Amino acid sequence: MVAQRTIPPAPSPQAAGDSMAPFDFDLPKARIALSPARPRDQARLLHVQGGQRTFHHVRDLPGLLRPGDLLIVNDTAVLHAKLAALRVAERGTAHIGLTLDRPLADGSWHVLARNARKLRPGDNLRFEGSTATATVLTNEGDGAATLRFSVEGASFDHFLETCGVLALPPYIDRPNGPTADDERDYTTLFAAHKGAVAAPTAGLHFTPELMAALAERGVERHSVTLHVGAGTFLPVRGALADHKMHSEWGHVSAATANAVNKAHQEGRRVVAVGTTSLRLLESACQPDGTLAPWRGETDIFIKPGYRFRCVDALMTNFHLPRSTLFMLVCAFAGTEPMRAAYSSAIEAGMRFYSYGDACLLEKAPEA
Repeated sequence: MVAQRTIPPAPSPQAAGDSMAPFDFDLPKARIALSPARPRDQARLLHVQGGQRTFHHVRDLPGLLRPGDLLIVNDTAVLHAKLAALRVAERGTAHIGLTLDRPLADGSWHVLARNARKLRPGDNLRFEGSTATATVLTNEGDGAATLRFSVEGASFDHFLETCGVLALPPYIDRPNGPTADDERDYTTLFAAHKGAVAAPTAGLHFTPELMAALAERGVERHSVTLHVGAGTFLPVRGALADHKMHSEWGHVSAATANAVNKAHQEGRRVVAVGTTSLRLLESACQPDGTLAPWRGETDIFIKPGYRFRCVDALMTNFHLPRSTLFMLVCAFAGTEPMRAAYSSAIEAGMRFYSYGDACLLEKAPEA
């Protein structure tokens, strides 16, 4: 069968000599979505409950959730985070590609830079079409650096809107850059607080009509904020035990923390929309399973063996092979059930990644 050819049984990591082997699979290029479903809630949805899998559409979500379920969405909004800069120095000029990663506490920015080897502390960067500049504070190696921009606040926002473009994932092929459709498509219904480099893509599927149907079903909604960084695009290099997650800034309000605690006290489920919401909830969760208001950076790395304390079900898109996000869903629903689910999705022609289809995962009993 196609599914068996595409995702064979996971080899033993010891036998393969590769700790990443259980999280690897082959995905036909034709399965990578280059545009979203229209309307958004027409995307397909795979419901995974242990070894059981059923196919639906996102618009069917009200019938798959329970009255009283608490839906937690990520209300971050995407920045125009990709910039083209010109390094100006006595040793000459150089073109530098920048992707903002996250703001730091002192007002500087952590960035990922193409041609980073040409950057030194003190270098000045200029941007075509703007009087704004940036100064290189550090070059961390491996393509990472910190910059201080000459503008901040509303002026910085205007600078990004003028000079920046969306940092679309590399698998969304846009030879001429993001389109006008991408400006509309790569943002969620819930977007309220600018700061993300990448969209929380599970949230892309929601429409006002779907939200109304969920409310009628008795599903409650609250928000968290996790500003997704450029590190979300980076693959795992080397041994799994050595992988370090990039930090991302997040906030859990007192209202959301209280709603989650109340739901659990009443035996109701907490359903995270997206791995970003899940990671933030688990970061803020106390050892006894209660959720506290929280603000700060998280670099939580969730992989098989992790004990979930807060989230009971997860809606998420289909993720890249050998990625930390595929490891997360394997931790949540079981590695073999997720490999089988991805195999079924590929065989059924479902679409993968940011603009693709989604799955609704029930937590494995021992996860």
